[in-house]
Order: sequence, then structure tokens, then C-alpha cells
Amino acid sequence: MSDYRTEYRQKLCSADEAVQSIKSSERIYIGTCSSIAYKLCEALEKRESQLEDVVVCCSQYRRPSLFFVQDTHGHFDFCSYFMGVEERKGLTSRHGGFTSVHLSQIDIWCRQTARPNIAFLEVSPCDENGYMSFGASGVALGRCICDTAEKIILQVNKNVPYVHGEKNLVHVSEATCIVEADDVLDTVEEIPSGPDVETISQSIVELIPDGATIQLGLGGMATAVGYGLGQKHDLGIHSELFSDVMMHLIQEGVVTNRKKTYLPGKSVAGFAFGSKALYQYLDHNPDLHFLPFSQVNDPTVIAKNDNMISINTAMSIDLFGQVAADSLGFRQQSGVGGQLDFVRGAQNSKNGKSFFALTSTLTPGRGDRKSRIVLSFPAGTAITTPRSDVQYVATEFGCVNLKPLSMRDRVRAMLQLAHPDFREELRDEARRAGILE
Repeated sequence: MSDYRTEYRQKLCSADEAVQSIKSSERIYIGTCSSIAYKLCEALEKRESQLEDVVVCCSQYRRPSLFFVQDTHGHFDFCSYFMGVEERKGLTSRHGGFTSVHLSQIDIWCRQTARPNIAFLEVSPCDENGYMSFGASGVALGRCICDTAEKIILQVNKNVPYVHGEKNLVHVSEATCIVEADDVLDTVEEIPSGPDVETISQSIVELIPDGATIQLGLGGMATAVGYGLGQKHDLGIHSELFSDVMMHLIQEGVVTNRKKTYLPGKSVAGFAFGSKALYQYLDHNPDLHFLPFSQVNDPTVIAKNDNMISINTAMSIDLFGQVAADSLGFRQQSGVGGQLDFVRGAQNSKNGKSFFALTSTLTPGRGDRKSRIVLSFPAGTAITTPRSDVQYVATEFGCVNLKPLSMRDRVRAMLQLAHPDFREELRDEARRAGILE
């Protein structure tokens, strides 16, 4: 077998040279979250006037780009399965495409919706055998994208962590060309929690036993719950996201993964997003095990963990317990992601539980305070998790298991979880709607 280094050198080129082969009407996967090939994207943007109807496929793009600007419509368009800041700016009736898909079924998006001709993949430097890791978020889709695309252009970045797991590597021989382009990885700061969030966190933590396996998302609520687990023992991690608070729990000895019944000893995740320190912690860490979304989010896989605990949040919940977490009205905010995957997986696990945690009110911008517990959602709102799947709901006014309750008892329970300033109004609305006596 020839030395991979020779093939590597033969395939090396600049970012500008690598994108010269891009043709009009081609479809390009450019990355997800903390694993986006930004240097290749910047080179592609320079070719705007030369290209027509190029579709970039991505999720949670976080830097300003021509891909999401209305003025470039006809040259660039985009396709996403989970909206980020830039995708939200660009999504209109004539620009951008969003597909609602559970992350456990992301292979459908890769092969049938995105259908990339070309893959831009940001990867780590080579190991001694010529393999590069897909990095902090790249394992989530990387192998499925490689198997789908006709051309693979690798952006080798020294700051990309080499992560362990399954389907986590790409070999030099698979690359059409290779670009060395070091870049900082996007980071996100932990959101400080207020007293209401701390109260909610405490009510959930009380219901989590020692030895449980946990799933957490991003945001102040997840951070508060995570740090609230500091007095627990022998926790495990099986989560779509690996975050700074999870790193903290491992370093403090709270997470040991000893009691896990699926991949014991390993913290399992699909992608990581957080601080620079987090990415350094991931690098060549054998205790972390990354899996593609199609595996880590598979409810049957999740359920293999006894005492699986899923903790998610919501934008709003109605009086029957229906959850709106990815849109309100016709405005797409994010995506269904893995929420329902983990809700079902946790509840199907032995002694598992799923929680929805949210503050009872929200004050948007400079507007008036609004109840997040509502009679019904605005027209066009997508139901992220159906009422039949919802188990525990927690606000600062308590935590209730809705699962065994009748619809009228659910309404009564949800009224008690609402802010007192809105309860009477909600009760009157429920009576007029005929769902409460």
C-alpha cells in the first residue's frame, strides 16, 4: 500500500482552486453547526457572478454569507434541516428550503432532500494511517454525505478535534481534493440562569436518580439542570449534544458512565457545541464516543439505556400538553431536531422519564409579557411533540406528569403550571372552548 502522504500532497490545492470545479445547478453540502467548511464557502462566494442555481445544504450556519442574502437569489439558494441564525434571515417564500425531519431519520434528508453532488467537509489533520476525523459536529452526517456525494473536498483545519466513535473518519483516498485552511471553530457561551430557571431545575433534578443517563440541549435551562446535577452519582451521558456542562460533570466525577446499559464507560453524543476548551477536551479523548444522528437519536438505541432521562424545552405548550418548540405561526425558528426521538426513547427505557422545562412567561423584546402556557397556538404553528407523547412538564410553579391524565385533568394541571397573572384568563378561555367545566 502506497504512503498516504504522497496522495495527500498530490491532492493539495488552495480553496480558490478547489471551488473552480463547481458548476451551476450543483448541490453542495457545506456542514453543520461547529463543523462548517467556512474557508471553502468564502471561496465559493467569490464565484457568485459565475454561477446560477447553486444550492448549499447545511444547518446552523453562524456567519454572515451571500448564501442567505435575497440579492443573490438565482445564484445561491440553501437547504436546511435545522434553522440557525443565518438560515432564519434568509428563509422567505422565494429563498431557502427547510425540511422538517427527525434526526433519527436524517439519512432521508441527506439522500433524498439535500442530494449533494459535492461535499465540503471540515476535518482534523491526518492520523498515522491517513484518516481524518469529521470533528465536533461532522460525525452527525459525515459518512452519509460521503456516501452520497460524487466529489469530496476536505478542509483540513488544525483546530478541529479528532473525535472517536463510529463512522467518524474519512480517508485521504476518498478526497477529490484537499485544502489546508486553519480557522477558529464557532463557540457559544453558557447562558446564565435566573431564579425561575433555578426553581424549575431543582424540581426536575429531584426526580433524577443516581445512575441515570441524561440528555440535555443548549440554553439556560439545560445549563441550570446540568449544574443542578452536581450532587448526583454515577450519571451517564447519551445525548444528541455534548456541551460544556457535560464536560464539567465528567471532570467533577458526577458522570462516570459506569451504570450505563448501552456502551457503558462511554459518553455518547452526536455533535458538540460550546467553548474552545470543550473542543480541546474532545480531541483524541477515548472516553467520548460520537455516533451519526441516525444512530445516537434512534429511539430504540436510546431506550437501551436504563433510567434514561430526556430534558427538553419549548417555546410554548397548550392546555392539552401539545409542544411547540420549532415554530410559532408560520415563522420557522429552528427544527424538530431530536426532541421527539429522545422523548420516545427515554419513555421506552426501563424507568426512564422525559421532561419539558420552560418558564411560564416570556417578555419578547420591549413587548408585553406573555404566557407560554396557552389555550391554542397561532395558525401555522407546527406541533413538535404531540400531547400523546408528553410526560413531565415543569415550570417555576411545579412539575406534573401529564401522561396518565385525562384531557380535562391535563387542562387543570397546565393551569396550575401557568403564571398566576394569566390563570384566570386561561381558565375562562378553556371554559368558553368547552374543554373545562
